Amino acid sequence: MISYLEGEIILKREKFIFLDVNGVGYKVFLSKIALSKLPEINKILKVFCFLSVRENAMELYGFLNQKELETFEILDKIRGIGPKAAMEIASLGPLDKIDEKLLEKIPGIGRKKAMAIILELTGKLKNVSGQEKATGVDEAEEGLVNLGFSRQNVKNALSQISKDIKTPEQKIKEVLKFLGKN
Repeated sequence: MISYLEGEIILKREKFIFLDVNGVGYKVFLSKIALSKLPEINKILKVFCFLSVRENAMELYGFLNQKELETFEILDKIRGIGPKAAMEIASLGPLDKIDEKLLEKIPGIGRKKAMAIILELTGKLKNVSGQEKATGVDEAEEGLVNLGFSRQNVKNALSQISKDIKTPEQKIKEVLKFLGKN
């Protein structure tokens, strides 16, 4: 597995670079944000990598820091997100700061898919941030607010769903359905 490369940038394109590492050229896909931060051609670059192996292709995805790679690895496991979209989303910042509006800016992700991604991420946000929620705090409410919904809209939607729903994940799913209709 290739997990880290350091070498000279010999070519830059819109979606990838060629990196010369001791005479071996690697094609490394990078996000638009990462590409905009790169040094000039013939300069040395260090990238963390993820090797995606599929039936008909092997592609190398590069990240400028370890945290971005970890975020990518979480996103890549979500159904409906391919590695290129996961790479672009990972470049936007920490998962707890990513909301529906940011996701919709990624090519191939519309409102419906953005809401599905947010729903799947909700259970993972706690693990990624490593923070525990304070006692008495409604995790569903906090999760939805962190995803970009206004607290007032979230409280209103939570009051509209069945009181039999107990888990934060189920509450979030129902609220997203409710908000999607309105």
